[in-house]
Amino acid sequence: MTHSAAPRAPTVRTVAKIRFAKDDGFHAALRQRVEAHFQAHPGRHGGWTLGLKTALILIALAGAYGFLVWGDINVLQAVALAMAIGLLSALVGFNIQHDGGHQAFSAVPWRNRLAAATLDVAGASSYVWNWKHAVYHHGFPNLSGHDTDIDVSNLVRLEPHQPLRAHHRWQFLYIWFLYGIMAMRWQILDDFRDVAKGRIGPHRIPQPKGLEVLILYGGKAIFFALAFGIPMWFHPPLQVLGLYAVMAATLGVFLSVVFQLAHNTGLCEFPAPPEPGGRMAHSWAVHQVQTSADFARDSRLATWFLGGLNFQIEHHLFPHVSHVHYPALSRIVEETCRDHGIAYRDHGSFLQGFMAHVRWLRDLGRPAPQPAS
Repeated sequence: MTHSAAPRAPTVRTVAKIRFAKDDGFHAALRQRVEAHFQAHPGRHGGWTLGLKTALILIALAGAYGFLVWGDINVLQAVALAMAIGLLSALVGFNIQHDGGHQAFSAVPWRNRLAAATLDVAGASSYVWNWKHAVYHHGFPNLSGHDTDIDVSNLVRLEPHQPLRAHHRWQFLYIWFLYGIMAMRWQILDDFRDVAKGRIGPHRIPQPKGLEVLILYGGKAIFFALAFGIPMWFHPPLQVLGLYAVMAATLGVFLSVVFQLAHNTGLCEFPAPPEPGGRMAHSWAVHQVQTSADFARDSRLATWFLGGLNFQIEHHLFPHVSHVHYPALSRIVEETCRDHGIAYRDHGSFLQGFMAHVRWLRDLGRPAPQPAS
């Protein structure tokens, strides 16, 4: 099955080459079973159901934006609409951009590129996202020094191999503010900084070229016009900035929480990187299972709104398959894990996953218990 392989190696070297152990039969058996599923149910992309969902989300987002800018509304209604725009922007990322960025939205390449570019219009670069998320996160999830989604700041300790600092004791309380400003930083600062430096954290990235440059800076121009230029033509600047902060904070918290439940809890593993020249203890596919967790698998509503990101194990094993297929694939993955003695990690509900993330943040902020002498 061509779409089940690990992400292609980047053209720019990572900090150190990571080699995984050879497949012990799990990945081969899983690919065979998933291939049999798609032979019986053809189509690995989104199809008309994803097209309909895309239209509904974009229409709702455009309507909320139109009412906020041109509607006859009061302050409370404006705040509610700004929050709605933040949530709907997250749905664009979960359902449209994410599939497009992984070439899972459509079998037609330009449709995937167009879907991925919705992130640019929302203010974040799909070019930077591809390197940060599709290459470094998917290639090395929960691997210290390699996964750029866990190496974020000295203010936050997300995995046990990072140094413990005094202020981490309170991170389970203040991290929500950091989540709230994440989208603002991404939209206004981080993309420009990463491209200018040519690196994301410790990893080098190539400079964008041709159409990549046009999409990156054209997307930023459209976003700034939508977020600030057009609204300030009709409303006082301070009012516009305040509502933008509400929108961005809503977007940042929602995005962060959904992604953190899938990797940053005590249910997931955080293996140490191998010594130079060594290999990881497990194969690439087993590593993806061990470092990811599902949640709310039985909730059709959660699956619809979150773009299947509640099926994180399936997404990491088959990133080029559209999220609309994850519920069916999850039963195959779970059965194959059981047959090979691999723990399948599932939080159960969204609330259980959320509380597991809070406990993880609290526990990582405390010194490890010392053995009795």
